[in-house]
Amino acid sequence: METEFEFELPRGYVDANGEVHKRGVMRLANAADEILPLRDPKVQQNPGYLTIILLARVITKLGTLSTVNTRVIEGLFTMDLAYLQDLYQRINMSEMPVYRVTCPHCNQELEVPLDFLLS
Repeated sequence: METEFEFELPRGYVDANGEVHKRGVMRLANAADEILPLRDPKVQQNPGYLTIILLARVITKLGTLSTVNTRVIEGLFTMDLAYLQDLYQRINMSEMPVYRVTCPHCNQELEVPLDFLLS
């Protein structure tokens, strides 16, 4: 069973030195990842902050950064945050989406998985 998924951010996180970090790894979430952040005072004051903590817990690598924490996630561009939220949902909550296509040579209908993850 695959538990870690590589990704590449559309824009990338820019660190304090101006270095851009795009490639990373996200692991599957566990029960603690979903439950423990609910105790955090920031989440209790602003439920939207749950996403920030969840992503900081499940992203195990981003470029050459030594750690990925809430400050890193807070510093992401909106497009990258949306990308990671979608990736989190896809790997933890749903099946791989598929497209129905027709082969132009034999006219056979096929289901092709839509996989945005890097190999």
